[in-house]
Amino acid sequence: MRTTIAHLHVSDEAGLASTRGDDLTPYIPAILEPAFDGSDAELLAAWRAGRAALQTAVLAVPDGQKLPWFGPPMSPIAFFTARLMETWAHGQDIADALGVRRAPTARLRHVCEIGFRTRAWSYTVAERVPPDVAVRVALTAPDGSIWTWGPEDAPERVTGSAHDFALLVTQRRHRDDLALAADGPAADEWLAIAQAYAGFPGTGRPAGLPAA
Repeated sequence: MRTTIAHLHVSDEAGLASTRGDDLTPYIPAILEPAFDGSDAELLAAWRAGRAALQTAVLAVPDGQKLPWFGPPMSPIAFFTARLMETWAHGQDIADALGVRRAPTARLRHVCEIGFRTRAWSYTVAERVPPDVAVRVALTAPDGSIWTWGPEDAPERVTGSAHDFALLVTQRRHRDDLALAADGPAADEWLAIAQAYAGFPGTGRPAGLPAA
């Protein structure tokens, strides 16, 4: 858990550097192998303070300016969504380590949104060519409503639980353990490689983990 918080802390520090236009290359080793010299309490305090500073800095970014990142540059709102997604995903790692389950909320929509928008990115990092086929995504939200993305008349569809879709695109659970259905070969291929985060394609989680 300490390593997870350190990773989030260093990533937020890199985010601050991005708002200043700094080179992000020096942050890569620390993100891949995060460490913190202080106590657990000091690490938690540093992460929380850094997150607050990052929020202030991103809110001050002028309209129309994009922030460089380890994937494609992002608008401030997209950057906020990406940081929320990563924090939620690593929060799942901590929940798993503690053996607890988190109650899904409407904020999952942000994770699902970036999961949908990074469909092409999933192909890029997997070194594949994305098919020229639209996919409609219709997910059941925690309150029972339906969240949708993509053209209503798309020839292929992904349906199921919004919580499970968020777990899939952040690679926190194996597809076989999730309540998701793909109607069509392009939709099926996407779910096999979906990755909402920057960086190398992950190996995902093994099948058979406890429900999240």
